[in-house]
Amino acid sequence: MEEKAKRKLLLILYASQTGNAIDAAERLGREAERRGCPVAVLSVDEFDPISLPNEEIVVFVVSTTGQGDTPDSMKVFWRFLLQRNLSQIWLKGVNYAVFGLGDSSYQKYNFVAKKLDKRLLDLGATPVIERGLGDDQHPSGYEGALDPWMSSLWNVLHQNNPMLFPNGPEYETSNIELLDQPKIKITYHDAYDTDGRNQQFSMSLVADLNFVEKQIVRARSMFPGTHSGKNRPDCFLRMVKNDPLSKVGCGKDVRHFELEPVSSSIQYEVGDVLEVLPGQSAASVDAFIKRCNLNPDSYIRVQPRDKDQRPADKTISTVMLPVRLRTFVELTMDIASASPRRYFFEIMSYFATAEHEKERLKYFASSEGRDDLYQYNQKERRTVLEVLDDFPSVQMPFEWLVQLVPPLKTRAFSISSSLLAHPNQVHLTVSIVSWTTPYKRKRTGLCSSWLAGLDPQQGVLIPAWFHKGSLPPPPPPLPLILVGPGTGCAPFRGFVEERALQSKSGTTTAPIIFFFGCRNEENDFLYRDFWQSHAQNGGVLSEEKGGGFFVAFSRDQPQKVYVQHKMKEQSTKVWSLLAEGAAVYVAGSASKMPSDVLSAFEEIVSKESGVSREAAARWLRALERAGKYHVEAWS
Repeated sequence: MEEKAKRKLLLILYASQTGNAIDAAERLGREAERRGCPVAVLSVDEFDPISLPNEEIVVFVVSTTGQGDTPDSMKVFWRFLLQRNLSQIWLKGVNYAVFGLGDSSYQKYNFVAKKLDKRLLDLGATPVIERGLGDDQHPSGYEGALDPWMSSLWNVLHQNNPMLFPNGPEYETSNIELLDQPKIKITYHDAYDTDGRNQQFSMSLVADLNFVEKQIVRARSMFPGTHSGKNRPDCFLRMVKNDPLSKVGCGKDVRHFELEPVSSSIQYEVGDVLEVLPGQSAASVDAFIKRCNLNPDSYIRVQPRDKDQRPADKTISTVMLPVRLRTFVELTMDIASASPRRYFFEIMSYFATAEHEKERLKYFASSEGRDDLYQYNQKERRTVLEVLDDFPSVQMPFEWLVQLVPPLKTRAFSISSSLLAHPNQVHLTVSIVSWTTPYKRKRTGLCSSWLAGLDPQQGVLIPAWFHKGSLPPPPPPLPLILVGPGTGCAPFRGFVEERALQSKSGTTTAPIIFFFGCRNEENDFLYRDFWQSHAQNGGVLSEEKGGGFFVAFSRDQPQKVYVQHKMKEQSTKVWSLLAEGAAVYVAGSASKMPSDVLSAFEEIVSKESGVSREAAARWLRALERAGKYHVEAWS
């Protein structure tokens, strides 16, 4: 142990929400290892922050989510760093570097990396290099910034401590000797089910719920980088209604889904979020298994090759029972929706037997081929299955596929109902995602398309999890200003339903102003009758109750009209409610909308209260700190 402590160990800590930060951190780890530097790569939630002062060199790779939010895995670590009893020399002697992953189209671009950098500096740590900021908007994605930043990092670390890289920062050993050692190992078992039923996995309602749940927990807990807490569904839902909200043929497909639990009752509050594990098409799963020469009926256990890679798991006895290979692929590996990462192409190059394929893959994995890879892969959203089909000479061992294929992730949706109004039901308002790639290929979102294709009569099981979103449920006496264009209206449908019931039951309720936006009155005026009914006859959105409902139809006239324009038209009313202590809730598309809405609020506060724009901005920041300005935005 003492000998190990003497070695200079580079520690890489990552905080990821969608997986990009994991990829970037692991790439840094691989590149360090190739240069002969001992390295440890961990998620921040696997590292005890109290031992941070004992580290000599720490590289942080952190993503920013939503409107400048910290990834879930970093929340505990960040709270620890913010403790007031930590002194300005607490991290004296610790050298650090920060690389952030963000999207410059968002208002709070790379906010988490910037906050972390400042806090580490405040606590006495020494930056070895200026923070790097990866941008999704770059032609090569975040790697456009990562590659030059990483090269500078190795040079600076080598200058400060030549022992870290014995052969210099430019020297690289080949990865070829690591090929026999992927991070995971797979054990094959006789083809029997450990519950003694030899049952085929099926997500239909006739399936044994207990059996289905066990298969999901086993498969997803085995998958690298997952933790069992998130793998057991809170419940299984079935769809009872699948109604179109937008006009057929208008270029958009927005659906209203109503879901009910199959066995236990459900609990949630307005503003909560529902996560759904999407189903993958049987044809895609079968095609992947056939392409990779796998036996779908074999039983497998998947474990880290190095047992120390994963924290102890209390449910290990359940988790480590074998699972059918086909079930494992179906429930854990995103084979026909997500694009593989750069490392996937590098490993493929070692297994390519056709020379022209090997050369192309090597080029894609190189820094020179980075931009071309981005155009071929991420821009086109090429799937794992498509990439494997493009390089038919490649036969990768299943261990490498499990390690490198992107995980099948749950998808989160704002809940658009109130449990008071719909006992034991949960409603979703979902835009069915579809787009055309630069090479004119049609693409669809995996989860939204799967949900849209479900027939309520068939009773397919939907594994689901409930959790808190960014919009806390408002108490009845709190005045509300809601801004929700498009499917951003979803959580506010629940807000209005709940307040209407509270009002009818005699509870004193405050007014609500709601600004909704869509393209055309005829095509995508979502829940038109619902909003209008509550805006009339003394409803919670009615003017006689001090509220209001205002719609911006962006394309029904030559000039574009958005929610922020309607807000400014109602400047006096908005300021009046703000002056009464109203809370602001904003939901919808994450790109420009939240910053445009904030700018409109600044203009309104400045104009109506007679203060400068800067003072108005400070006032709104104080509102946010007081927990009265909430944003939930999605890409």
